[in-house]
Amino acid sequence: MPRVKGGPVTRQRRKRVLKLAKGYYGSKHSLFKTAKQQVMKSHMYAYRDRRVRKREFRKLWITRINAAARSNGLSYNKLMHGLKVAGVDINRKMLADLAVYDEKAFSELVNLAKAQGNA
Repeated sequence: MPRVKGGPVTRQRRKRVLKLAKGYYGSKHSLFKTAKQQVMKSHMYAYRDRRVRKREFRKLWITRINAAARSNGLSYNKLMHGLKVAGVDINRKMLADLAVYDEKAFSELVNLAKAQGNA
């Protein structure tokens, strides 16, 4: 079987990996083997954290809604239940936005949820 050198292809592959590893600490940005390992690990983190980011934002929205609801005299779960019973279909992202930037509208929603909770 003939010997295959494959110089240009190998060099292109190594350059591509080293370009992706630009800015990494120590030998991870200059040595091919460690750079390749770190690039693979970085891709795994990126894939995982695209999903984790969604969880973290939901936690943040719930925290903001809870804080605003409690300042209006209602807990988070009672607020959400009251809104559901009232037929108000608003997601947590928009509720959190209202809680931060439009306290008057949020307090109206809280009053609506309170009315449904008592009925």
